[in-house]
Amino acid sequence: MSGASGAPGAARKPSLWRAFAQPAAGTMLFFGFSSGLPFLLVAGTLAYWLKESHIVLAEITMIASAGMAYAFKFVWAPLLDHWKLPLFWRLGRRRGWLLCAQLGVIAGLLAMAWLTPARLDAFIVATLAVAFFGATQDIAVDAYRIEIAPVEAQGALVAVYSLGYRLALIVAGALALIAADHVPWPRVYVLMAAAMAVPLLANLIAREPDGERAPAPTWRAAMRAGVVDPFADFFRRYGWKLALAVLAFILLFKIPEQATVGGVMSPFYLAMQFTKTQIGAITKVYGVWIGILGTFVGGAAVARFGAWRTLGVTLILTGCCNLLYLWLIVHPGNLLVLTAVISGENFMLGVLGPPTVAFLSSLVNREHTATQYALLSSLVNLPGKFLGFFAGGIATAFGYGGFFIITTLAVLPAAVLFVALWPWMRRLEVAAQELADQEGAG
Repeated sequence: MSGASGAPGAARKPSLWRAFAQPAAGTMLFFGFSSGLPFLLVAGTLAYWLKESHIVLAEITMIASAGMAYAFKFVWAPLLDHWKLPLFWRLGRRRGWLLCAQLGVIAGLLAMAWLTPARLDAFIVATLAVAFFGATQDIAVDAYRIEIAPVEAQGALVAVYSLGYRLALIVAGALALIAADHVPWPRVYVLMAAAMAVPLLANLIAREPDGERAPAPTWRAAMRAGVVDPFADFFRRYGWKLALAVLAFILLFKIPEQATVGGVMSPFYLAMQFTKTQIGAITKVYGVWIGILGTFVGGAAVARFGAWRTLGVTLILTGCCNLLYLWLIVHPGNLLVLTAVISGENFMLGVLGPPTVAFLSSLVNREHTATQYALLSSLVNLPGKFLGFFAGGIATAFGYGGFFIITTLAVLPAAVLFVALWPWMRRLEVAAQELADQEGAG
């Protein structure tokens, strides 16, 4: 994919200034913020609130696994392609769905603040609502990005979107934690709901992508076009044997990363005797910028060595980074050790991002770009989130050290599949490079 995307771009030599100065770039900055804000508020940040409300660890990780809604977003993605919302249709298909999702996130955050974990059952429902509408935002924003600009401008839009997303992680992570040291948690969540007003206003003044897709005549036809056909196309192009092996690899290679994304890390940091302000400053501010640095390194590695080779190296190194937390267990409360651990972990997570996106993109047929990418990106996070769902029980049974060792060993099946798939994937990369060279020459 890296070769396929690189050659045409080299032939056209698009202006970087033009790509980043396009009006859609500013829009994507705000849309990235909108997508990123609810993610931690139903996962890592929420776990701190639950812990301080004396919810047991096993229940914390289960509740904070509401983010699994993001892994299942492909289930209702066809709705956003084939149906206009009655009350929002004047904004257009993409912005109408996005506005509905933004209002849903705001309402859900306010409900969480009003209910609090004291009314746990209703609180969980509100948390699930925030996760659902947050995932719906992602679907709408991805579709908007693909349709608002040509292929050669997509790189700039993704970069600006990522910046907005990471700024939102700082607000929902570090700033929320620091604020929680000074004001009650319900007030923090009200402030987070208020922060959603900025991207909501950006949506109201944004431009709807050109072109209207004709709606499918029936729900059955919509499901066939949105879900069945993209899956059938994938197996047609790769054959059953290779397609199943690739899907198995997709399901397995991010387990070590995703297992530590949920609610288990927040109680772990508290158990290691750090304050919320320390945790927020190091993991949610410093760590985010280290991740951005890793993203640029990962992008350069993909350009130099290709997506598949870079992915193989980074998935092993990222999985092994979970062992760094054993060092922190030996040195609880040590800020230098925490900083070093977060540096290694977040840097490698950043490096892993570009080859992952490039690899998944290389598998997509342009006739089904949005749907196939949504399906594949959902599958890549699903098993790790399931493991995260049971993380509290595993950590209780084996200790935090045992949990981190188990998550590291989880990389082994993916490594075996990577070696088995090497000949096929290298042939696909070479074929893509040759096709790109032909198109560039033409």
